[in-house]
Amino acid sequence: MINGILGIKVGMTQFFEKDGTAVPATVIKAGPCVVVQKKTTANDGYDAVQLGLVEFVADKRVKKAMQGHFKKASVSPVKLLREFRLNESAESTQVGSKILVDQFAPADSVDVSGVSKGRGFAGVIKRHNFAGGAATHGSMFHRAPGSIGSSAFPSRVFKGMRAAGHMGQDRVTAKNLRVVKVDVENNLLIVRGAVPGANGGYVIIRKNV
Repeated sequence: MINGILGIKVGMTQFFEKDGTAVPATVIKAGPCVVVQKKTTANDGYDAVQLGLVEFVADKRVKKAMQGHFKKASVSPVKLLREFRLNESAESTQVGSKILVDQFAPADSVDVSGVSKGRGFAGVIKRHNFAGGAATHGSMFHRAPGSIGSSAFPSRVFKGMRAAGHMGQDRVTAKNLRVVKVDVENNLLIVRGAVPGANGGYVIIRKNV
């Protein structure tokens, strides 16, 4: 069986526990998705399905190679395609099948992957949470990174040294998020906590094993 679905982050809200505690939550438009391709151990070496998030796409936006790919599956073109591994070959899951949010239930644990917000070029304080130097007059060391390596030995900068640079736009996975509510009619999935990315960004939801 398929243990996940594709979705779009709608935004954040909150709900209240029985004791009145406000808990942050994220609303995700999960699906509907369609199976565009099915891979088997015999042909591809592993069992998986290629899911596409159902969205309107103009024909002129789809390249000819991809048009043939969708035409072979007899499905409408989609923007987002992702593969999901199958634990065992599922005969019931065929090309063209719809994958809906009803596979999830409240209290399920899920992992949500997305692309984090881009922050551009950032210094070490913002990017790596460095403490910085003293803010007193005459300090001359406020937001600088400090020493990056000795002169005599090793006479070079080690790989992986934390420094200023591009921040964000990385693939991030928020793990063990609890499903709060499932709205099958509107294809909505509400999970507790925050998920990576900006509103309107694509996310991948997988059941936690």
